[in-house]
Amino acid sequence: MPLTTSRRGFTATVAALAAASLLTACGAGSSSGKGGEKVRIGYIGDFNGTSLIAVADAEGLWAKHGLTAESKVFTNGPLQIQALGTGNLDLGYIGPGAMWLPASGKAKVVAINTLGNSDRVIAQPGITSMRQLKGKTVAVPEGTSGDMILTLALQRAGMKRSDVKTVPMDPSTIVSAFSSKKVDAAGFWYPAAATIRKQVPGMTELAKNSDFADEVSFPTAFVAADDLVAEQPAKVKKVLAVLRDAIAFRAAHTGEAVKLTAAKLGIPEEQVKADAANNKLLTVGELDTLTENGTVDKWLKGMNDYFVQAGKLQHPVDPKTYYTGALFTGAGK
Repeated sequence: MPLTTSRRGFTATVAALAAASLLTACGAGSSSGKGGEKVRIGYIGDFNGTSLIAVADAEGLWAKHGLTAESKVFTNGPLQIQALGTGNLDLGYIGPGAMWLPASGKAKVVAINTLGNSDRVIAQPGITSMRQLKGKTVAVPEGTSGDMILTLALQRAGMKRSDVKTVPMDPSTIVSAFSSKKVDAAGFWYPAAATIRKQVPGMTELAKNSDFADEVSFPTAFVAADDLVAEQPAKVKKVLAVLRDAIAFRAAHTGEAVKLTAAKLGIPEEQVKADAANNKLLTVGELDTLTENGTVDKWLKGMNDYFVQAGKLQHPVDPKTYYTGALFTGAGK
């Protein structure tokens, strides 16, 4: 497969997957708060994607700000942005690998969440370098942070995407394919990689986010549909007030946030704790400062430069066109 992924082909793939995912997400949805304005919000089943939703549910934050929330779980960020476009979601959560979609005008970034360090290039036992992957089969969820970490690792090793046999797969399929040794490696993330490690104890890690800390940051974020931001800013401000309260709670009571996340996902607390340790949590005050002093724009610009190089964007984009930082900071005033 060539280094770049065509936007048209990717969008078609996502659209096909979204139909099935939406059915699954609706079945796994939950509601919180009563009598308030309804908001539909998506999340991914890991600490980054779930913790703020779990805290908001448990602490009654939706009702506090006049909202009733319907939350739906998805397997990745691009599917949520697709759901925003089809009117099935109001807001969603994305990892860094999907940030090129809001930069392409598919959504607005309304809140930065964490700095991620959960992504890995993992390989079967005995494979100890990226160069050893030449000619081998590598699974990757396209358009995600798993895709991003694989591309960065190949570039650093002086390799091209065409040097490996890339196979697009959804996350659950990667777990089964890797565990049954049908693929040699994967661009993937924790906590799902921890599930693989239990089944393949000798699994190796060839690359991680922190390897590229001097080149690019990996912010995770919440995104909203363009028309929601344009036509219902008061509703967006209510959601941001909820997220700000949840961010503050998570920073001050991280252990409790881990417990609430584990309960919402129905998985062991230790697993969530290990997942949380892979990421940098930010306080509301830090996020406000980083937004106002231009640091968040710098993070996003660095990611845009990567996405242009990787062929996801045709040209650099000013983060101010899609990051509504003033809305986020304004929700705290």
